[in-house]
Amino acid sequence: MEVGNNGVGGVAYRRPVADIAYPIAERTLANGLRVVVSEDHTVPTVTVNLWVGVGSRHEPAGRTGFAHLFEHLMFQGSRNVKSGEHFSALMAEGGRLNATTWFDRTNYFETIPKGALELALWLEADRHGHLLDAVTQENLDNQRDVVKEEKRQRYDNVPYGNALTDVYATVFPDGHPYHHPTIGSMEDLDAASLEDVHAFFRHYYGPNNSVLTIVGDIEPEDAFAKVETYFGPLPASAQPPPHDVHHLDPLTEPARLERLEDVPNDRLHLAWRLPVDSDEDYLACSLAFDVLGGLSTSRLVQRLVRDEQSATAVHAHTMGFVDGVSLGLLIIDVAAGTEASAVEAAVVEEVERLIAEGPTDVELESSLAETERSWLSSLASQEERADLICHYTLLADDSHYVNTLLDRVGAIGRERIKTAAAAYLQPRSRTVVSYLVEEQEAAA
Repeated sequence: MEVGNNGVGGVAYRRPVADIAYPIAERTLANGLRVVVSEDHTVPTVTVNLWVGVGSRHEPAGRTGFAHLFEHLMFQGSRNVKSGEHFSALMAEGGRLNATTWFDRTNYFETIPKGALELALWLEADRHGHLLDAVTQENLDNQRDVVKEEKRQRYDNVPYGNALTDVYATVFPDGHPYHHPTIGSMEDLDAASLEDVHAFFRHYYGPNNSVLTIVGDIEPEDAFAKVETYFGPLPASAQPPPHDVHHLDPLTEPARLERLEDVPNDRLHLAWRLPVDSDEDYLACSLAFDVLGGLSTSRLVQRLVRDEQSATAVHAHTMGFVDGVSLGLLIIDVAAGTEASAVEAAVVEEVERLIAEGPTDVELESSLAETERSWLSSLASQEERADLICHYTLLADDSHYVNTLLDRVGAIGRERIKTAAAAYLQPRSRTVVSYLVEEQEAAA
């Protein structure tokens, strides 16, 4: 870790190491598929990661939940693959695989012994180009039921399960692409016809709306040749709409939602609208959230948990989005016997102090060190590295982002954090979603 000068009062602190240089090779096929290869001969495995430019923000009213539904349908067979065979074939080779859906994308990934790479590419290409052969009414009905059960398990039947759904709906206005969660509406899924589902796939799934990253024990030219063999024949079939940016400024007055629930303790969710993921102010705001509550030494942890003991836990993180706005979030578990309003008032005080004074040198050093630790830890994983390369290639058109992030973060000083906090983290711009313990009537 290098020691540098932050330009504020001549006080020195550690800057993140910026000598990351993972090899990156890129090629775009004639059908529009962007392919990124990062060779790594440490172990004889290969990670294949495919990002498709469709997530819940692309879903129009009445069609929510479709992106996530396809995450499930993609494992139900395709033209030349039986239902469940994608899993069974790769697991038989010693592979591990899964898929996820988010606001801005859907991704599919597997890590396999390098000898199974062609099998993985064939399976991915078959479902990427020929899924609809297997999307029958029976499969659709089956996976709708699976999604409903997932919603019951992850959202409806766990404490605070719908809290983030409430946060999104309160922070982002009705009709904004981030207003609804990725799980979507069960009513929308129930109303969807087979043709509706087929049309959604044809609209968004295709090599010209996807990024394929391969990380592992393979030479770039060999990887490009194999990808060309299996993905090259697919037509540029996707027809994604132009990216119209739905910009949102910070709120001008607080927004609130309060729920009385059967939960273990009061929990506060304080959220702010932030700039998009690629904006330097987003990185500055991320450091500000570390200072507030993202580290074990953060201000709110020290004050609320250790000193006042008015809270039992504080969590802080940011969610980087691309469609005009991102999200910063504080989650605070209120201690028994403490009023949630008093905890919120303390949070407001600390936010105002950060805006007025900026972080201390020690706080900035700690935040930079944690950023470096977490980033290097992610890159050390072949799977996470492939995922990050896909992320920034698809959403920021920057396949080299994994090598440059720490340089960008290291260039952010105290004044930039202070300025960004003043622009985006004003107390008047907060959204507060409170889950409060519902008092139960005493038994007779």
